[in-house]
Amino acid sequence: MVKKVDHIGVAVANLDEALKFYTEVLGLNLEGVEVVEDQKVKVAFLPVGDTEIELLESTDPEGPIAKYIEKKGAGIQHIAFRVDDIEKALDEMRRKGVRLIDEKPRYGAGGAKIAFLHPKSTYGVLVELSER
Repeated sequence: MVKKVDHIGVAVANLDEALKFYTEVLGLNLEGVEVVEDQKVKVAFLPVGDTEIELLESTDPEGPIAKYIEKKGAGIQHIAFRVDDIEKALDEMRRKGVRLIDEKPRYGAGGAKIAFLHPKSTYGVLVELSER
């Protein structure tokens, strides 16, 4: 079912400051920045080989990334796995007893269809399924 690690989402308080580290220090190339209004987040895409780092800055103090940073601090917020058919993957997760945050896919950054699995079912890791 899982094809590869699609991306790793990193919550940051200041996107511009974080980008300096990832581009100037690590030498990664910024592919683009997108605002996802529904999720109240600004996302920067930094490809690394066959996957990418997504830096996530909240656009709203009440947004999920702002709340994540308030509770846990900046850092890795989620790991996304690429799947071919997200609806089929969600059905399989349900059948296997995995608790879902998203019962149905929603729009994510980069035009992906995404859905999150609850960390209580994934040993403390927020897992995203992503279909592109």
